[in-house]
Amino acid sequence: MEETANLATVRQSGIRYGLIGGVVSIAIFVIMIVAQVDITAWYWKWIGYLITGVLIFLAHKYYKENGNGFMPYGQGIGIGLWFGIISSAISSVFTYIYVKFIDAGFIEAIKQKSVEDMEAKGMSSEQIDQAMKFVEMFTTAEAMFLMGIIFGIIGAVIIALIVSIFTQKKHPEPTF
Repeated sequence: MEETANLATVRQSGIRYGLIGGVVSIAIFVIMIVAQVDITAWYWKWIGYLITGVLIFLAHKYYKENGNGFMPYGQGIGIGLWFGIISSAISSVFTYIYVKFIDAGFIEAIKQKSVEDMEAKGMSSEQIDQAMKFVEMFTTAEAMFLMGIIFGIIGAVIIALIVSIFTQKKHPEPTF
């Protein structure tokens, strides 16, 4: 009975690595801001997906090593869900505080970059004005917080769906 009390749970594994993911996300964000890197570049999203995949893989490994050695597909997804909830909450709270209280010019820089990108695509000023109405709706500290949570959880679950295909380890079927 005492052995089962020390086994890792889906929630515990997801939260543990979600905390790590949140801290890693904040560290990368701060490094990028200090280095004045264009954080809107497409490749940063893919790097973020890769880091998330590695951390979910490590969470699955932790769960199997500290549990009974098995992890069905659904439990792998559950770990990814908990990972997404915790990591996106941490990083979204940090982003909200940063955008709202530390660097008010951050949002303006994103809007300016959006205008430059649209101009580079050859959009007319009327099209840019129309598109900027949507950009402005989604570039407030509150909207960025909410989207960070929602898309962070969805992204982590999608990545967990993929990673779990490779990390699952079903209980052996009983033979009769």
